[in-house]
Amino acid sequence: MGVRRAVDTVLEVAQHEKGRRIYTYGPLIHNPQTIEVLKRRGIIAVGSIDEIPDRDQAVLIIRAHGIPPGERKKIKASGVKIIDATCPKVGYVQAIIKKHAALGYTVVIAGDREHPEVDGLLGYAGECGTVVATLEDAEKLPPLEKVCLVAQTTQDTEHYRRIVEKIRQKSPQAVVFDTICSSTEKRQEDIISLARDMDAVFVVGGKNSANTCRLADLSRKQDTPTYHIETADEIQDADLRPFRSIGVSAGASTPNWIIDQVMDRIAEVHPSSFPRLGLLLKVWLWAVRTDVYSAVGAACLTLAGLYLQKLPPAPTPAAVAAFFVFAMHVLNRLTAGKQSRLIGSFREQSYLRYEKIYTLAAVASLLVALLLSLAAHWPSFVLLFFMSLAGGLYNMKIMPGNRRFQRLRDIPGSKNFFTAAAWGIVTAVLPALQGGGSISPGMAVAFFFTFGLVFTRSAMSDILDIQSDKLLGRETIPVMIGQEKTQGALKAILLILLVFLLAAHPAGWSSALGYFLVPCILYIWICFRLCDRRAGLSGAVVEGLLETSYIIAGFAVLGWLAVWGV
Repeated sequence: MGVRRAVDTVLEVAQHEKGRRIYTYGPLIHNPQTIEVLKRRGIIAVGSIDEIPDRDQAVLIIRAHGIPPGERKKIKASGVKIIDATCPKVGYVQAIIKKHAALGYTVVIAGDREHPEVDGLLGYAGECGTVVATLEDAEKLPPLEKVCLVAQTTQDTEHYRRIVEKIRQKSPQAVVFDTICSSTEKRQEDIISLARDMDAVFVVGGKNSANTCRLADLSRKQDTPTYHIETADEIQDADLRPFRSIGVSAGASTPNWIIDQVMDRIAEVHPSSFPRLGLLLKVWLWAVRTDVYSAVGAACLTLAGLYLQKLPPAPTPAAVAAFFVFAMHVLNRLTAGKQSRLIGSFREQSYLRYEKIYTLAAVASLLVALLLSLAAHWPSFVLLFFMSLAGGLYNMKIMPGNRRFQRLRDIPGSKNFFTAAAWGIVTAVLPALQGGGSISPGMAVAFFFTFGLVFTRSAMSDILDIQSDKLLGRETIPVMIGQEKTQGALKAILLILLVFLLAAHPAGWSSALGYFLVPCILYIWICFRLCDRRAGLSGAVVEGLLETSYIIAGFAVLGWLAVWGV
């Protein structure tokens, strides 16, 4: 909670304090990758107030670890605007120390001497404080008449218990406070349980993170092979063949996007215990990573759109939709990746390694879609051409100067609306035009079915990426209104879409296929559980599961044809 609160505080300041330079007092969190992303956004870590020029134009954020009161007074006297992101649980420990030091107690802090949190806590003890890092340190303490014992909030629970026992042997009247963060205790219990159940464990997080190092140490104490890594790249040298089951845990400062990359890399290099299933899984994940799965989904939705409008099936509209969707997704990921370096994307390694191949494949796919459309119906070609142009401009600067909205993507929530609208047009409108149809209620039903499904799936993906989107400054719908409100809005959209589908056939707007498409909506509703990070699935798997709603539409068409005998 403290880490998340500190990061959210910094990002909120970055959004509202446009005219000021933003600094953090020391690294905001102990994760080098996150610090690098913040640095690219102009948020700089400093070691002292002397490193800040133009102090009247600066904002200094105190990180979750807190700082000594003397240092706080020095900062205030400098004229720098201070924003305190000290973790409330650390603040609670500071208050305990301040109170008991004033009452004449000797304050003993169980923790790591070099840790910034401990340094800040010592400042509140004044001359009455001492740090105990080991049992040997506790043994060296003399008998004390009035002693107050607290722990660094990320201490090992069992280690702290032993220190308490040792001190109470000499000072039975010692006042002891359990100040270890409950999240820390839970994480330590989980890593012990995980290490006992798994053949190997990967602990993901900064090598300079005390709580991450402690998790790795606890795992090793269970005699389980344990790998403490910062990024997925470090897995390359690990031989995973002897391990049937692998557990993944992470430190408090480790962002979700790094955990996702680690899980994806393990899935790539770890041989499956079931070879056939392993091969199918790898092919499926490859299709998801390369956007081939999205292209197949677009073809499925196009067939559903044709039958909803009571139009004859044709391969050309499905091919146009598949090639266009593949091209637009790949091209936009490539152009966006050059600006954000694809931080948080499970596609990062593949896109960086095969950039030229992706570019050629996307350009070729777009040309095929345009040529097929031209051969079928020239007005639909014109519409598709302008859609391609708009898609190509989405990530490019089209407004001069330093305006806030220089690109189409800078419009808050634009990605979800533009993506869903484009899918709706190529799967419902273009097929109708190519088939000689016109604007009709059936076209509206097909368009809104695809629009609602794609919009919901896109926004759900943004919910999962909310952490990295905040770091990169992307104003997605979940970033703007929050996860809970976004989920509520999406559920309302799905309910409206469900009623719309069920009412379309009795009203004479579309075929009875609408009844068979209801499972697509119910499936997406079930997928809301995937928005909970505790589902424990990697980003690629979750993305694939969400996109499977499009494939279900294809199976719905087959089921309808079998039942209705069309």
